[in-house]
Amino acid sequence: MRTAGARRPGRRRMAALAAAALVGPTLATAQGADPFLLHEDNSTTVRATLQFGANLVSEGNLFWNLADFAAPGSGFDSDATWLEIYVKPGLSFETALDNGAAIYGRLSAVASYTFGTDAFDVSDTGRLTLEESYAGVRLPLGDGPVLDVSLGARELRLGTGMLISDGASDGFERGALKFGPRRAWEMAAIAELTAGDTTGTLFYIDPRELPGSDNGNALAGLDLRYDDPAGGYLGLTYVNVLESRAPYPQVVGGAPNIIPGAREGTNTLNLYARTNPFAGALEGLYLTTDLAYQWNDRIDLTSWAGRVQVGYTFADAPWSPTISYGYQTFSGDDPDTPELERFDPLYYDGSPSAWATGSKSAMVFINSNVQSHNLALSLQPTQRDTFTFRYAHVRANELGSPLQFGQATRPGGAGADLVTGVTDAHLSDDFFIEYRRIINRNTFLTAGISVAVPGEGIRSAFPGEDPNWVGGFVNVVFNF
Repeated sequence: MRTAGARRPGRRRMAALAAAALVGPTLATAQGADPFLLHEDNSTTVRATLQFGANLVSEGNLFWNLADFAAPGSGFDSDATWLEIYVKPGLSFETALDNGAAIYGRLSAVASYTFGTDAFDVSDTGRLTLEESYAGVRLPLGDGPVLDVSLGARELRLGTGMLISDGASDGFERGALKFGPRRAWEMAAIAELTAGDTTGTLFYIDPRELPGSDNGNALAGLDLRYDDPAGGYLGLTYVNVLESRAPYPQVVGGAPNIIPGAREGTNTLNLYARTNPFAGALEGLYLTTDLAYQWNDRIDLTSWAGRVQVGYTFADAPWSPTISYGYQTFSGDDPDTPELERFDPLYYDGSPSAWATGSKSAMVFINSNVQSHNLALSLQPTQRDTFTFRYAHVRANELGSPLQFGQATRPGGAGADLVTGVTDAHLSDDFFIEYRRIINRNTFLTAGISVAVPGEGIRSAFPGEDPNWVGGFVNVVFNF
């Protein structure tokens, strides 16, 4: 299961990928020789890559000091400061064939470490793990369509990242909880057919789970996507869980029940779309939507989720402000029915710019039985500097229904569920300010501060001081 802190403030992909469009010419163009280009001839290119980063994190009143109420004898320290580092070396190749086809592949690894004790009470640990190791072939089919087939450990993100994005786990014994540098699935078989602006993708994926919480998950499905040349897209994803030992919580007669191996056989359909429907004065307006329906006849599961967003970019105004509002919701189990209505978000991208339900609350709740209203304002005073302000009002969908703790929890572990749910829907109000700086073509700085104010649902479930949960981070990523 994916660590909860990483696709939150300070998380992997950091400014390096967020600023990729602004980086401009490559290092080779700027300086002549490219030290990472190891070989190049008429048909074959071999290139090395290197990414590394350091992230200093400090948190106060972690999880609103709930440990003082739920586990007063645990010795858990609700104030923590730690340093995360990682390095990711890689090697890729591509060979062009005479018929226009190409053979390609990539090999990479991640070494990560945490100095100090992180938010989940894990200290001074890290691991070296394989990241990518795949090979593929790209075949032109006549004058238009192209078939791309690959096999091995690699990244795969579908749609907006609502269901399929993060293929590997970080935190715990692997360290780098917030950075989350691992992304690749442990095994992925992908066949992609592109014809014009339409792409179809068949896939089989097996996540790289933590050894201590490996539930034997394997998934397969199909994604169909159309990209409008004028901007926007329309897509549909189907995912089936072929194998899994992961449990689901369910409310039975007012009490929580754990269904072992419930995820196996779960099916999900996800419709996603974005459009820029207007020209002229409203050219900067965009609309997005995601709708998901989920079912599993074996356990009588029917659930749903969705999001709508509207935003506007004032391209001609000073600092090019972009403002957006979004509402996202994920069904919870209705305690008044015998059926199961809990939505399973699978392997979603939980960064604040993607599918986090609150900047800090995303470390506590996965996208199940929650909803949130999200406001964001982005300002770019220079081409190198970006400020983003985010607010999330987080609520429960079903009262008296389990609120599953974040993706870092291990099934059956202490504090894995708020088993009694809440009696008031208001969970938290999250405020997050992030600053990103492009230092140079290869170096990126990100810093942020955030505050989560507990709502009445948290205050009534865990009576006590319930202080504001505060935190900050600063990190630097080098990407060659």
